[in-house]
Amino acid sequence: MNATSAISGRPGRFGRSGTYGASATRTARPALLTVYLNDHLTGSGGGVRLIRRIADVHRDTDFGPQLAVLARDIAEDQDSLRRIMHDLGVPVRNLREAVGRLAELAGRLKLNGRILSRSPLSDVLELEAMRLGVEGKAACWRSLRAVAVGDDRLDTAELDRLLARAEDQVRSLEAMRLRRAGEVFTADLRRNATPDRPGRTDRRPS
Repeated sequence: MNATSAISGRPGRFGRSGTYGASATRTARPALLTVYLNDHLTGSGGGVRLIRRIADVHRDTDFGPQLAVLARDIAEDQDSLRRIMHDLGVPVRNLREAVGRLAELAGRLKLNGRILSRSPLSDVLELEAMRLGVEGKAACWRSLRAVAVGDDRLDTAELDRLLARAEDQVRSLEAMRLRRAGEVFTADLRRNATPDRPGRTDRRPS
């Protein structure tokens, strides 16, 4: 039985006596997929909270409308993942979600150049983290799309839609990240540039 068959419960090209045995059925919980999808669900929870925080910080900037749409769509993507897990019989591991929240809180304590106030660097780091998270989500949709070839519980058209939306999200986040990186680091370089000393003139050897 091949890997897709092990998830779907169907006999694979090796027949019922294949490497993975004949006991897998659709009622069995797929152990590896359970770990994989719960890891992504934990990550999606952190992503939803992060994009909402970013959208709130930038609500009065020209990034505001675009971030509000991203926050809505990313929350919908998390709901889609939960539905897919339900359709595949994959249980939600609430402990993993709790641990993920604690890790997120610990990560927010990491210094970004300031201790008490928000640093401009936070904008760059948060957009960068959000972009990387969405790229991980896109990888998850691709993995499920590969499984959908042999499992009719998965809607290939829906997975294609989710993947296309994730790729659009990556492009949007990267555009905002690059803009803020340019603004933040250019301003930082200008602040720390050494001015010419008063009265100093260039002298040429005679």
